[in-house]
Amino acid sequence: MIQSHNQNTEEIIKELCTSNGLSYEKIDQEGPETSTLEMFFSGYPMIAGMPFFPNLTTLTLVGQSIQKISDLEYCPLLKNLWIAECCLTKIDGLQHCTNLEKLYLYYNEISTIENLETLMKLEIIWLNNNQIKEIQGLHTLQNLKELNLAGNLIRKIGICFDPNEQLERLNLSGNRICSFKELSNLASLPHLKDLSLNDPQYDPNPVCLLCNYATHVLYHMPQLQRLDTYNVSQKQIKVLAEATVMKKIMYYNMRVKSVHRQLNEELEKLKERKCKLQKLPEDRIKLFNCNIKHLEHELTELQTSGKIQNNKSIKSKRLEIEKSIEDGENTDEASEESSLERKFLLKLDALRERITFWNRKLDENYRKMLECLFYVFDPDLPVKKKQLLQVLEDGFQAIEEHKLSRREEAVLLSNSLSICECPRIEFLQQQMKDERKNNNDLEEPFIHGKLIIAKVFLGHSVPACEKDPISQVNYPGANSVFRPRKHLLSDTSAANDETYSSMEHRNCDCRHRQCEWFVFDHELVLPEYVVEFEYTTLVKVQSLFSTLSNVIVEERKKNTEGFILSSDLQCDDEVMSMEPTVKARPKIVCLDEKTVLSVAKANIYSQITVLNLHGNSLSKLRDISKLTGLRKLIVSFNEFTSLDDVYHMPNLEYFDASHNHVITLEGIRGLSRLKYLDLSWNQLKKTGEEINVLHKHTSNVLSLDIRHNPWHKPASLRLSVIGRLKALTHLDGVQITEEEAAAALCFIAGSKISQASLLEHSRTDEARPRVLSVHPYAKILTQISKNKVDSQTHFNSSWYPRITVLDLDGQHLSKIANLEKLENLRWASFSNNNLTKIEGLESCLNLEELTLDGNCISNLEGISKLTKLTRLSVNNNHLTTLERRVFENLSHLHYLSLESNRITSLVGLQKAYALIELYISNNYVSTYQEIYHLKGLNNLVMLDMYGNLIVWKQDNYRLFVIFHLPSLKALDGTAVETADIESAKDLFGGRLTCDMIAERLGHSDFTKMHELNWTTSTIRTVDLVPADQFRNVCNVNLQNNNLTSFSGLILLPNVKILCLNYNHIESVLPRQKPQNHLTNRQQLYQKVTSSGYGQQGPSKVSRDAGFGENLPPIMQSLEVLHLGYNGISNLAQLQLSRLKNLKLLFLQGNEISQIEGLEGLQLLQELVLDHNRVKTITEGSFARQTSLLALHLEENRLRELNNLQPLVKLQKLFLGFNKIQELSELEKLEVVSSLKELSIYGNPVTRKMSHRPLLVFRLPNLQVLDGITVSTEERARAELHLIEQQGIPVTNSPMDCGFPGLPITFSKHPPMRVTNVNLLEGINHLFGSDLMFPHVFEDPLLNEANKHKKSKNPGMVTNNPRSIHAEIALRQVKGATANLLNQLTQSGTTRTAFVHQNSRENDGRMPANSPSRPNRM
Repeated sequence: MIQSHNQNTEEIIKELCTSNGLSYEKIDQEGPETSTLEMFFSGYPMIAGMPFFPNLTTLTLVGQSIQKISDLEYCPLLKNLWIAECCLTKIDGLQHCTNLEKLYLYYNEISTIENLETLMKLEIIWLNNNQIKEIQGLHTLQNLKELNLAGNLIRKIGICFDPNEQLERLNLSGNRICSFKELSNLASLPHLKDLSLNDPQYDPNPVCLLCNYATHVLYHMPQLQRLDTYNVSQKQIKVLAEATVMKKIMYYNMRVKSVHRQLNEELEKLKERKCKLQKLPEDRIKLFNCNIKHLEHELTELQTSGKIQNNKSIKSKRLEIEKSIEDGENTDEASEESSLERKFLLKLDALRERITFWNRKLDENYRKMLECLFYVFDPDLPVKKKQLLQVLEDGFQAIEEHKLSRREEAVLLSNSLSICECPRIEFLQQQMKDERKNNNDLEEPFIHGKLIIAKVFLGHSVPACEKDPISQVNYPGANSVFRPRKHLLSDTSAANDETYSSMEHRNCDCRHRQCEWFVFDHELVLPEYVVEFEYTTLVKVQSLFSTLSNVIVEERKKNTEGFILSSDLQCDDEVMSMEPTVKARPKIVCLDEKTVLSVAKANIYSQITVLNLHGNSLSKLRDISKLTGLRKLIVSFNEFTSLDDVYHMPNLEYFDASHNHVITLEGIRGLSRLKYLDLSWNQLKKTGEEINVLHKHTSNVLSLDIRHNPWHKPASLRLSVIGRLKALTHLDGVQITEEEAAAALCFIAGSKISQASLLEHSRTDEARPRVLSVHPYAKILTQISKNKVDSQTHFNSSWYPRITVLDLDGQHLSKIANLEKLENLRWASFSNNNLTKIEGLESCLNLEELTLDGNCISNLEGISKLTKLTRLSVNNNHLTTLERRVFENLSHLHYLSLESNRITSLVGLQKAYALIELYISNNYVSTYQEIYHLKGLNNLVMLDMYGNLIVWKQDNYRLFVIFHLPSLKALDGTAVETADIESAKDLFGGRLTCDMIAERLGHSDFTKMHELNWTTSTIRTVDLVPADQFRNVCNVNLQNNNLTSFSGLILLPNVKILCLNYNHIESVLPRQKPQNHLTNRQQLYQKVTSSGYGQQGPSKVSRDAGFGENLPPIMQSLEVLHLGYNGISNLAQLQLSRLKNLKLLFLQGNEISQIEGLEGLQLLQELVLDHNRVKTITEGSFARQTSLLALHLEENRLRELNNLQPLVKLQKLFLGFNKIQELSELEKLEVVSSLKELSIYGNPVTRKMSHRPLLVFRLPNLQVLDGITVSTEERARAELHLIEQQGIPVTNSPMDCGFPGLPITFSKHPPMRVTNVNLLEGINHLFGSDLMFPHVFEDPLLNEANKHKKSKNPGMVTNNPRSIHAEIALRQVKGATANLLNQLTQSGTTRTAFVHQNSRENDGRMPANSPSRPNRM
């Protein structure tokens, strides 16, 4: 056999030489010179002949049948080894190849990575397409740069690559990795550049099929250049991945906070329920304590008065009395005195017993109400496995609903396996009997069974009544009903009795402990386990449960301990009625010298050593410090909120201040001899502050009682008190042991930041961890990082600057100190401590993240210098305000969490411009004005205000916040959808509110306002409520908005001038439409509580939108109204008749075709209707405008001048650019005899040369015609011309007229120029400070293309004489303004004239000494 083996080896060597061009005969000479050997697909069974090649550096064997690596110990210089597509099952035989750099073992049957520890120079390993299940054995290969493990069975990565920091290329494709968590472990490879998990040549890992796979990888490994053979080196890809992950972290952080919030809500509900349950015991304890103190007070007074001997202690007297009762003594010693004393002592003992009873109730552990019970299946309704799993997930709700129609309205449970199984077994036995009639070989059907074990809160449990069915209605106030098994047996038939009795153990009577329970609320039953079992006993069925008594769960005591019964209250009443009864005393409200002496029964203060003020209504102990000899002071059951009057009482030894409302111990001082102090049943909360006061001023106290106070940190309270008050022997009535005192000293020592705690809880990482976690970075790094400070360097101070991470959560710290040297600290957490303020961080200027959750901090002073801070969390503290100066300096703060504090205002966040996430839920923010403080935070995308009062107080709160903070992406844990944004815009868009005005003004004192100027702001409604606060506003300018009515402006009481040009006014008040005609937007407006659009209900008759002059008047102070360019087509629908005192009305630039609806404007003095579509003047157009002084009708379509008779006072009439053709129409102006100024230029009639003489002649009072003054000479020539015209033919040339100022041709009107116009005080402010008339010359001919075009700039008016702008300028400069001012001052009117090219340019300007403008916005 050996010969055969040697023969095979020789053949292998020959073939190897042949494959590599070597001579087998010369192998001794050529072998040492060979450095490379190769052999492909030749069935090579083993490695042989390697001793002939000692200098071999590369060996390649592909497609062989090699099962084991051998003979390589003869090749110490080997660097490259290929054994691929062979049959290798194990990595072995490479221990001596210490120079090996490349190892290719792919396509083999290797299952374990092993025996590579000595190959320290190895840089490349290919183990793809093997049977490897676990990555291991690579920990010594620190030079490894490339690893191929594709096509294996790997499921986990773990930390196996942590030592291989030089790894650059890794292929794990074709494996079974399915978790992002496993991929995150690859982030520890800082030089990894090429990673493949989904190589096209292999099947993808399951994890590659998950959403965000590539994003996850690129975020955790930003140094990657290639991923799954794709180039990912571009910076944009990495930035996009990081941005995506940050968004997801923000999203899940929001969701986590929502879940925590829901948990806290449930905990709060449980606390409230607990308080309700504890109220009765607490009230009883207070009552009994009060009576005890009353009795002790009376007993002391009797002893002081000598009615009862005081030569023995109460305890010794009690013993004597008890002994005398036992001995039945009836001697003279049992006198009336001892009888009275006995009554006192007996009642005191009874009261104390009741206090003990109620304390036991108060301190009762409700876990005693939790039972582990079996669920009782209904045998008629078999439960499948799927239903069992559903029960474990969802509880008993679904299964009980399925069974509700067949059984009691409760979840049936039992503590007895017998009760659970007997119905099933009987049911199956009956089935088996029926089936055995046909088949006698059936197996026992009950051998296999299932049980559900549930944890049950029985709550208030009552016994079941025999007659009443089990229903919540029959058992009000009960959580559960129980029925012992003995009742079950008595209710069954005789046959069943026999069956049950045979199943009972003869020597065991456990029936009274076996019960059924009926729990009404399925949520009180928590299924925990499903048990599948099999009966293996050989006993008869009848004795199956004979030995089950050992596993039956013992029922709770039947005395219903833990519940309050009427007998308990009856016992209380009996004790309270025992003799002696407490006598009512008048309560002292104020303490003075006379009262003190009376209570103490002393003549002077120096005699008083004991003062009992129990049970009064005192809130102050004025001048109590004068009682320098006082040794005992009792002020229990009073109304004290502080004890600051108790100071400098050097002899005070006993002080009882229990059962008050004390909230602070500040003020107590100088009580150096105090031994006993009772502060129970008060409102003390601030653990650290109160303990400091006691430590400083009552350091010698021996007994202290601080029970029943709402302490903020109750868990560590006892150790804190014992550790600070070293003389203490009793705390809360319990003696302090030596072990407890030692533990307290250790607790106090550990509550300070020391060098040891810094070394233990710090790290030195430089980079922020790339992990998907919502926890603070400080906590994450202390858990995952191993970069601790070297323990050998802590002897010098050089290690302090290296610390970048500090996590001191839960260290019971009361102060942050000793951090002065941590100048490079970047991430710090001090959560769940006893900190009351932020201090000690002044030197940590590089701090980026600070977490202070779960402390007692009341303000944020101390972080204003931390300018690099990006994340701040101060949840569950006592913050009430946010200081503006703190956040002004935090210019990089993008994450702020202030949940569960007492913050009432957000004003301090106005300049926190970098904020992206703000969590401020469960605070006391109540007014919607607080949202305005956040409007400047344009980067804010996450806001959580859930649990604040504003959420319930503000109507449409969510839409309100979304509207005012448009950058939000999520609000209160819910994403902001597009529909939310649209609804918010519809509901709140375009509303002018008091808050908007206050925001611009910087204050809300609107009584100082005289003007309201809010142009070009897309306002749709005005909601200024209450309107009385705007009582001094006289001028309102809202032009260039989207108003459709006057909206809330009608409520402003003293508005005189209102400018609403360039809106969409349809009516003074909106026309009421039937509900089915309202648009969606208008229906939405009706939900807004304002007096704006859509608010007219059927009950508001006074604001009805109907037509007619009988409507009640509104805005009775209004005198000037601008409604130009509103698209008005129907004057009647405007309801202008309701503006009874209106004097100037501007309606230029609309689409009015008929003059109507002005009947109520009887005081109107000037009406502007230029640039409309008026064709005729009807009989009713000016029927009641007898006071009208000026009428503007230019740029209309008038052909006739009829019905002007009512205008008896009209002085100015402007009819330019109409369609008047006949001179006969001009003659109709004779009815307006008062006319002083007339303009008709631009009409066809002006081409007739006699139109001017005609008008001058017909209108004797006319002073200005077409902007030219009518002189006396012209009037004379006009008369002469008309006389001559009757006999002499009319000349065709206008020059023949001889009238001065008459233009040579009418084809081109003289240009007009208005320069440097300054409107007078009454009008100028309506158009804003930017109003001006540019110095331009315009062609006066009408341009039809631009005839109906209007400018949307509310502050710019051009001077085209054929447009409404020129008319506004000319009329307001010379006519309208002067007319208004003169009317307001009851003076005469000022003549108005056009500005002609030969007129003076300075005519009509404001004087230099014009009065200053009123206060305006």
